[in-house]
Amino acid sequence: MNYKILVVDDEAANTRLLERLLRDHYDVVTAQSGPEGLEALNVHDIALIISDQRMPEMTGVEFLKRAAEMRPHCVRIILTGYADAADLVDALNSGVVYKYVTKPWVNTDLLQTVKRGLSHYETIKAQHRLNQENERLRERLGTAEGSVSNLCFEILSLKNADARSRAPRVRDLALMAGRALNLNTASLETLSSAAYLHAVADVYVPTVLVRRKDRLSEGEKTFVAASREKGLELLIGTPGAQEIIEAIRYLPEHFNGSGWPEGLGSIQIPLSSRIIAVAKAYDELIFPDSEALGVSEEDALLALHSRASKQLDPHIVKSFCGLMVVNQMQRTAPRSSAAVFA
Repeated sequence: MNYKILVVDDEAANTRLLERLLRDHYDVVTAQSGPEGLEALNVHDIALIISDQRMPEMTGVEFLKRAAEMRPHCVRIILTGYADAADLVDALNSGVVYKYVTKPWVNTDLLQTVKRGLSHYETIKAQHRLNQENERLRERLGTAEGSVSNLCFEILSLKNADARSRAPRVRDLALMAGRALNLNTASLETLSSAAYLHAVADVYVPTVLVRRKDRLSEGEKTFVAASREKGLELLIGTPGAQEIIEAIRYLPEHFNGSGWPEGLGSIQIPLSSRIIAVAKAYDELIFPDSEALGVSEEDALLALHSRASKQLDPHIVKSFCGLMVVNQMQRTAPRSSAAVFA
């Protein structure tokens, strides 16, 4: 590939020396000042800049800062005397300057620095392309996910209108807990989708069994598990479907191993399932499906603690309850302050 290099120096002798040094390997564009260099950047697709530091009108660092705004992927090298090297620390630390070369330079060393700079340029471009592709992919996945989610909830709402309002609440609670547990971005995305779509698994389960508070018989468990698998098939078109389906599939499992469908316990249960189980249990206590009144936040937290190490992961319960207490304190603090001043 024939790279274009911009050389900026107010001393014509220096620009001629650099042009002769580089022109056998690269296309060289020259400028005699910072403003002239900016004009060149508007015209040419520059991969790398070599600029002198001491120039009238605009210093090398000032010029390269402007150049970075215009062409952020361009690699920037500055020529400077030993006395000026200390002034470049901020520019180097901020990424405005890739490398500095002291004058007088050694041709072989400068050529090697340019070669490494162009390799860095290719890395930056590749990363930029990857980021763009990832962003396009996220947009496509978001559109696909939204379509699948909407379709699933249209089906679900025909059976259970409460599920539509519960879904975003459980998702937000689960995400709050997931962030507190320092889940990475990919895990949080899976957690968000699984928490939002968790009720889809119950589309084919009779409502009376979904709302059953006492233990299901073995026959009922087998029937419900098969019905839930049928509901989970609706999510196959969702991006990241396998992880989302597994997180939802194992929601009925208990931390002590007494749950179903496979009797998993402790860390055998996917982390997303354990987090959603706590968020879902809390939301169901505050906003029950039946006509019964929900309990207070304090009683809901006490209920979660009573289920810890049994149905629910005690570590997640402790973290979740701590977060909810802090949130409650933050909500009530302004009112308390207002009461004092009143």
